Parts: sequence; structure tokens; C-alpha cells
Amino acid sequence: MKILITGANGFIGRALSGHLVSLAKYSVVGSYRRPSTDVPSDIQMFSTGEVDGNTDWDRALQGVDTVIHLAARAHVLNAGSEDPVTEFERINVEGAVNLAKQSIKAGVRRFIFISSIGVNGAETDKCGFTESCEPRPHAEYAGSKLKAEQKLAELLAAEAMELTVIRPPLVYAAEAPGNFNRLLKLIASGLPLPFAAVKNKRSMIALDNLVDFVELCIEHPLAANELFLISDGDDFSIGEIIKLLASGMERKEKLFSLPDTLIRSVASALGKRSLYTQLCRSLVVDAAKAQTLLNWVPAKEASNALVETGRKFRLLK
Repeated sequence: MKILITGANGFIGRALSGHLVSLAKYSVVGSYRRPSTDVPSDIQMFSTGEVDGNTDWDRALQGVDTVIHLAARAHVLNAGSEDPVTEFERINVEGAVNLAKQSIKAGVRRFIFISSIGVNGAETDKCGFTESCEPRPHAEYAGSKLKAEQKLAELLAAEAMELTVIRPPLVYAAEAPGNFNRLLKLIASGLPLPFAAVKNKRSMIALDNLVDFVELCIEHPLAANELFLISDGDDFSIGEIIKLLASGMERKEKLFSLPDTLIRSVASALGKRSLYTQLCRSLVVDAAKAQTLLNWVPAKEASNALVETGRKFRLLK
């Protein structure tokens, strides 16, 4: 079976392509926007340039059975000189639809679209997010992912090509980018962190668990034309996450208490309100559908995966 992974040299793409190419039953091709050697040498790579409504996928799609679409614009650099909404629309929506149209013509069997839990919202209260929850995207990026989901569903409604949509929460690993990387660095620095009294619950997913679930969706017949919200299955407070990561780093966590209102005020004053939400508010994902419909069990238990992440980060330094 031949698999095309878009964004194959990204954080998730590297892990997914490396895993799939290690399995004898898959032939893997990948696409990239900028050249990179950080992918397995036995993967055929295609340079597509910018992924948008004009990208030509003809060569990359030849003989492909399944497309896994990871490539997306998550952040707009130099936002002051361009329209972020337009950029998200051009790349995340028009790019996905264009790829799907060409995939139909190429005879692709299944199109797996990696979306985001941000489509559901930024935080939960008493109930966790499920597939039946009304989408409430909290940012322009998440809004573009929702619009892409909707347009893909409309496009494929009368087509033979199957659609599987996956909305993961924060994906973590020792080499994770963004805010998780900043958290790892803070813990490794030994600086005291003011989250001892924070009693939130956060769902996340280990990179290895996400890769495992995507692999399952490549062939499982019941994954066709379905939406899945997934997570490790265990939810932790920010303090518990820090303790597990610090354990892997062989460090004693340093936590002290500050009132939530003070943490929120400081974060707002620094223009980091979204970071406050990610660290201090709850976001719980109910992954029951993936477990019951596909009989999926995460490959790694959450607390072990976090300790392992801390250990690998220590070794990478």
C-alpha cells in the first residue's frame, strides 16, 4: 500500500513517515515545502512549494492508496504585513480541498485529514469534548481547520474516496515545538513554577500514540467517513505534568502557589492569555469513540510517556 504524507518533514510527519516506512507493508512518499534531510532516507520526497489551491500534486499522487494530510499553516509570521485569515484560508482550506480533488482524480481510496481539538474550543468545563459537541473554534487557525473539515465532507459526500478526520489535542514528545518545548526548558532550568495550586485537567496525546492511531485509520474499515477525537486517555493537572516530566529529567520539580487571578493577570499583561489558558484551564477530550468503534488502545500509558519524554529531553540537551 502506497501512502502520501504531506508535511513529511514536520514534527508529526517525521515520526509518522519513519514508523510507516519501518513496516514492510507500506511504501511511503512525502511532500515538503522547504528542503530537509530530517526524514528517513528510503522515503521518496516531493517538493510542492506552498500548499494552496494551485499546488500540483500529480507526481506525488501517482499510485497512492491513502493520503495523510498534515501540512498546514499553524502560525502566521509577520502578521502585521499580511491578513492572517486570508493566509489560513489559502493554505489550510484551499490547500486541503485542492489536494482532495486531485486525490479523487488519482483514485486514492482514503483521505486522512489531521485537524485540531481547537475546532471544539480552547477549554472545557464539566464535560469533556466529544465528536457530537458543537464546534466552537477559539482562534483563526482552528477556524480554518473546521472550514476545511466541512468543505472536505461536502466534496467527498458523493465520491468513492473515504474521509477520516482526526482532532488531536496537544501532541507532545521530547522534540515537540512551541509551548511544550518552552515548558520542557523551564523545567530543565530548575526555575520555580507557580502552578502548585492549579487544579485543572488537561488531555494530551503522546506523539507515539498519535502515530499509532493514524496507522490504525489507514486500513480499518470502520474508520471510513468518521471523525475522531483522541487523547492518551488520562488527564493531568499542569502540576502533575511538570512532576512527571521532571521525574524523567531526574530533577525535583519546583512548584509554588500563586492565586489563579494573579497568574491570569500577569499572563494578560504580557500578551500571553492563550498560554495561560493552555497551562491553567481544563481541556478534556473523551476518546471513547476511537476506543469502542476501532478497539484502539493507546500504545503508551500517559504517565510513562511523560516520564519518557522528560528523559529523552534530558539526553537531547
